[in-house]
Amino acid sequence: MNQLPTPRQAARYGVNIALDGGFAIIAVLAAFWLANPARPWPHPVELPLAGAAVIWLIGIPFGLSRLHWRFTSLPDLAWVGGASIVTALLLTLLMFGANLPLPSPSFPVCLALCLIVGLTTPRLLYRLQRQPGPTSAQADPAGTQAILVGTGESFEMFLSALARFDANPYRIIGLMALSSRHTGRRVHGHDIMGAVAEADQAFARLRTHASLPDLLIITSPELTGDPLAALLAAADRYNIRVLRTPNLTALAPADSEALQLQPIAIEDLLNRRQVNLDCQGMAALIRNRRVLVTGAGGSIGSELARQVAGFAPAEIMLLDNGEYALWQIDLELGETRPETRRRAVIADVRDAGRMRSLCAEFCPELVFHAAALKHVPIVEANPLEGLQTNVLGTRAVADAARLAGAELMVLISTDKAVNPSSVMGASKRLAEMYCQGLDVASRRFPAEMRCVTVRFGNVLGSTGSVVPLFSRQLAQGGPLTVTHPEMSRYFMTVREAVSLVLQASYVGAGEDAIPDGGIFVLDMREPIKIVDLARQMIRLAGLRPDIDIAIEFTGLRPGEKLYEELFHGSEAPAPTAHPGLLMARPRTADLRLVGNALDEIEHAAAAGDVTAALRILARMVPEFDHNVTGEAGLAVSAGAR
Repeated sequence: MNQLPTPRQAARYGVNIALDGGFAIIAVLAAFWLANPARPWPHPVELPLAGAAVIWLIGIPFGLSRLHWRFTSLPDLAWVGGASIVTALLLTLLMFGANLPLPSPSFPVCLALCLIVGLTTPRLLYRLQRQPGPTSAQADPAGTQAILVGTGESFEMFLSALARFDANPYRIIGLMALSSRHTGRRVHGHDIMGAVAEADQAFARLRTHASLPDLLIITSPELTGDPLAALLAAADRYNIRVLRTPNLTALAPADSEALQLQPIAIEDLLNRRQVNLDCQGMAALIRNRRVLVTGAGGSIGSELARQVAGFAPAEIMLLDNGEYALWQIDLELGETRPETRRRAVIADVRDAGRMRSLCAEFCPELVFHAAALKHVPIVEANPLEGLQTNVLGTRAVADAARLAGAELMVLISTDKAVNPSSVMGASKRLAEMYCQGLDVASRRFPAEMRCVTVRFGNVLGSTGSVVPLFSRQLAQGGPLTVTHPEMSRYFMTVREAVSLVLQASYVGAGEDAIPDGGIFVLDMREPIKIVDLARQMIRLAGLRPDIDIAIEFTGLRPGEKLYEELFHGSEAPAPTAHPGLLMARPRTADLRLVGNALDEIEHAAAAGDVTAALRILARMVPEFDHNVTGEAGLAVSAGAR
């Protein structure tokens, strides 16, 4: 419902109406002169006033009086142009109806053009006068010299936002487009000097003229992956900082003194090809099913909850042992997916009785088991806790879900389960073995629960991972701590990892889709050196490695290896028909043998006997080469290479 205008607004509307009427009178006079210079005066002389009356009348539906001249836009000009054409048509019809002769047949066209020019030109001049562009003296000559990188639209938005500030902190010296077809064009008076792919040549030319920029400002979110990495490398060679604009729709609050540029997210540099996912298959797997997600407050579990909720399950049970993390994901889903029924349950997966009662009540049809202790040094310091959560907790969830009639359980595993050197990795391998045994057994009894295991490496930004650690150390001014110059890890974004987990779940749930006990392994591409990641994060923050921020090497910690593997030597990787998914040919163990070992570990844990528990773990996972001090991991990794 429209509110009545305030007195001040009414006065502004009145000024706009008066100005439009005056410009219409001038336009009618000009049209008569253009149409017939020999007899330039209108007849009768009241016709210009009629033009003013018509523009006032037409201005009501076109909203001319409410247009804010200072912020005139192209859509506003289109409305003004439309009103001008309609006014010319009505005035011409009025003259025909009054049997008044037209000064010439071209008069309607002349009148329309004069009205368009007369009504749009003052608005444009006013906007230019009140809102000068970035090329004006607004820019501080001593400001930071910058080149904008992006598209024409993103250039225009950023430069328009920049023009709102009385103290412009940047002196834009040129533009760099994502595509070479825009080279040579101008935006807001600035030349597009070349494409991102030609950055090296552009910087070399600028250096010869002693006009290298201090800063590259990336204005377009489309610049990611290899092109962004190449641009960053070129900028690094010429000692140019690189930052990114915030969301262009929310740029520059009115009370801000400067545009708040942001470091580039490390995720933007992961040049991972888009995988075509079978969304219909995933929807068929999840829609109208009851889904249990354990570890729902963690990085993987919470993203699983988000994506599962998007496929319209009948209900989701969010299970976690941490109250705050559970509250966060429950609150988020309540805001983003209010139509999805959900339960937030605090429970410990190690409590077999609690798992049985919860599953008996909820009757989950699908179970995603993401709950685990994953931090290698902490599990090394607390081995019994790691074994109870990662191994006994997996058995408790799997057995409870199977007894409750679940159709499918998905175990989230890790590359640290391959040739493990840590208790965490070995415990996850033993959990894999139990689920593999259950899956093999289910093939003999079709009504039994299927088990799918999905193994992958690190996810960027996950809790306790290196990226948040580096971010925190950067915020404190450094140094960034890296355990060893040669340490490398596989990385993937959490969203991509979870999407592929759902894909693997759908594929693995099919009949004869995978060999007995087969393990899905996500295609992680090439590993990344941690020291390279640290240097890149320093550069992304607009700083220089080893100059502005130091990097310190602290040595391998207990349980760590220099590099991780995705496949054991006996697990020859096999491609699947689904991009992004590989298959580890199974190494399975007898389910009863694994179950007996888990009983022994449970008794040892209850007695607090760490030595006995680790001895059983080593017996069941013969490739477990425990790196107790950290130095062993260095030697083993070097020898393996």
